[in-house]
Amino acid sequence: MDQGVVVITGGQGALGSAAAELALERGWAVALIDHAPGDEEAPDRFVLGGVDLTDPVRAQAAMDRVADRFGRFDALLNVAGGFVWQTTEADAPAHEKMFRLNVLTCLNATRAALPHLKRSPEGRIVNVGANGALKADACMGAYAASKSGVHRLTEALARELKDTTVTVNAVLPSILDTPQNRSDMPDADPGDWVAPRDLAAVMLFLASPESRAMRGALIPVTGRV
Repeated sequence: MDQGVVVITGGQGALGSAAAELALERGWAVALIDHAPGDEEAPDRFVLGGVDLTDPVRAQAAMDRVADRFGRFDALLNVAGGFVWQTTEADAPAHEKMFRLNVLTCLNATRAALPHLKRSPEGRIVNVGANGALKADACMGAYAASKSGVHRLTEALARELKDTTVTVNAVLPSILDTPQNRSDMPDADPGDWVAPRDLAAVMLFLASPESRAMRGALIPVTGRV
């Protein structure tokens, strides 16, 4: 636990798992919070499954359990979220779903974590936005709108916390090289995409003390896309 304790929401997904693996290699203790089932406890690893972060009460309970388990935590990586590719004229528009999965999970986890992060010598919040939310393409309206909300939350909270030691920044990936994306885009070259471990490395830098001069940054991590 030399580097401190990092909480990763969406911790059992492709990016969350990569971030957890890299964090453990670098001396962090990790707490993984996920909607998927599955609990686990080890000296440097704590998994809380079945947590609905769209519910602020459950988000608070999860963060408090992490703090009770390790005595503190120092960084929050807001990885939890979702994606949909859909036209605006679709019969069942996904805008509310995307808002809940991308904005509310980030907001609720952050609000629940802040009291604990303010007690850390250098608390860190790292959000996952999207490069595709800087200028939305066709069928990306719902997703881009929600991720744009994450960008604005990042900027606003960074300003609100400017007189504290807690910093807030976001990474803006393009396409992640995941099994799901390879299945959905079989004709694409995944070598152009971003490896989850590479994105995790940027996030862990932002979670480190060395990033203390960065506040409210929206950092594109786009590979060759």
